[in-house]
Amino acid sequence: MPIIVYRFLVLGITALAVLAPIALVVYQSFLTAPFFDRAARLSLSAYSFVFAEEDFWQALWTTAAIAGGMAAIAVPLGALLAFLMVRTDVPGRQYLEPLILIPIFVSAVVIAFGYVVAVGPVGIFSTLAKDVLGFVPWNLYSLFSLIAIAGLTHVPHVYLYSAAALRGLGTDLEEAARVSGANPLQVALNVSLPMIGPAILFAGVLVFFLGFELFGLPLVLGDPQDVLVLSTYLFKLTNKLGVPSYQLMAVAVVVIIAITAPLVFMQRLLLRQAQRYVSVRGKGLKTQALRLGPWRWVAFGTIVFWLFITVVVPLTGITLRSFVVSWGQGVNLLDVLTFDHYRELLDYPNVVRGIVNTLGIGVIGGAVSVACYTAIALAVHRWNSGWTRLVDYLVMVPRAMPGLVAGLALLWVFLFVAFLSPLRSTMVSIWLAYSIVWLAYGMRLVSGTLLQVGPELEEAARVSGAGDLRVKRDVTVPLIKYGMLASWLLVFLIFVREYSTGIYLLGPGTEVIGSLLVSLWGTGAIDLVSALSVVNVMMIGVGLAVAVRLGVRLHG
Repeated sequence: MPIIVYRFLVLGITALAVLAPIALVVYQSFLTAPFFDRAARLSLSAYSFVFAEEDFWQALWTTAAIAGGMAAIAVPLGALLAFLMVRTDVPGRQYLEPLILIPIFVSAVVIAFGYVVAVGPVGIFSTLAKDVLGFVPWNLYSLFSLIAIAGLTHVPHVYLYSAAALRGLGTDLEEAARVSGANPLQVALNVSLPMIGPAILFAGVLVFFLGFELFGLPLVLGDPQDVLVLSTYLFKLTNKLGVPSYQLMAVAVVVIIAITAPLVFMQRLLLRQAQRYVSVRGKGLKTQALRLGPWRWVAFGTIVFWLFITVVVPLTGITLRSFVVSWGQGVNLLDVLTFDHYRELLDYPNVVRGIVNTLGIGVIGGAVSVACYTAIALAVHRWNSGWTRLVDYLVMVPRAMPGLVAGLALLWVFLFVAFLSPLRSTMVSIWLAYSIVWLAYGMRLVSGTLLQVGPELEEAARVSGAGDLRVKRDVTVPLIKYGMLASWLLVFLIFVREYSTGIYLLGPGTEVIGSLLVSLWGTGAIDLVSALSVVNVMMIGVGLAVAVRLGVRLHG
């Protein structure tokens, strides 16, 4: 096959997979009934209905408030955390970083459940606080608490990009400031962080965007009457009219995409700007860490306190709850310990199947996805054409669809296209949804590996008479095999924690842990939810341990 045919074939398949779900959603939003209803007609009635609803506007403004509050908390804390970890002598940096990244890889619903059983009205820490203080000094079920938790758990997203920018930043100006007598805080606020301003702004836009796709936290922690966000409003629309309200749901999806798409492409522009600030200059990269003196332990304590609030509290809560029969004020922990909840998991075939499916989608599905991402990356690698820019934008499109939206759009594709319908009740539907939603992330992983391959060996193979496709197969792919392994491990971690994408695709035989947690929570099965959450965390923990052991760069 000629290389040009391969490139356009890959481009066509990618465009179809990305654009078909969005096109169907837009089409459905202009109908008076579900697209499979013969009585459906083109109309703006669905838009009129949704825009006239008070719940829609409440959800929109609440979502914007949460997104803004998240960014206000996560951006300064994440940037300062990056400075402390990259530029100072804070103790234990090499051990702290994997812990800092845990909130990124643990499912949001698991974190939410953990906070409920830890600091809810009768949570483990709440009862301890009441025993000591006589009252519980916090209210978990409030908009303020939701914003605070969302902001604190998204600090690692800002940290990732800020730390990466700082690692690529020359130290000349910092050293000059230190010689002039500036203290570490002045160096951070006046020199280092302003120099990576575009990267911090990029991270801020990212966190604001992530606020619009929040689902797990508001679903579990939000009062439906007071904290309705766009994602839970979409969930609420499922049977708004007493029948499948596809046209109303499609309008909500179009609104979400219309808001998030500009944010996604703004991120791309900001990332380009951020790269201009990278200024590694020979010996300038090698520098002595800023000495904090006695304040290094204050910095260490602050980081540990943040880890306690965002990691230890929810994970301890959900773990303890999975090993007790009940919990409440006056309960002695030693009297209620049990392993029964884990044994109960074995009594539910769909739960066992969900665990197996989750492992399968992470191990096998992750490997197949990385192979697909590699095929796309190879198609545009060293292709000096305007088509590469189209691919760059194309792979960013799914990022504008929150997982819940993408799962719904894929469900409609399977219903709309007759020959694809049999796949709806198989794990192929879940895998396809995951792969499309995380297309931009997977492409970035593989493309970063390809950029490390020099052109010399490829050119030597071409001089020897090998065609372009054979060069990619016999030279390029073997050279990036370790990068592909690292990419597979990271994709495994993402797929195992994913929850919202599979909710609308959940069915007999296609259960995964994330979507099962949401459905079990709805039935009040807190014991099963706790035990299953711990199983999910253990999967992620093993994946993280393997990644760290193999030297996979988690920080980007």
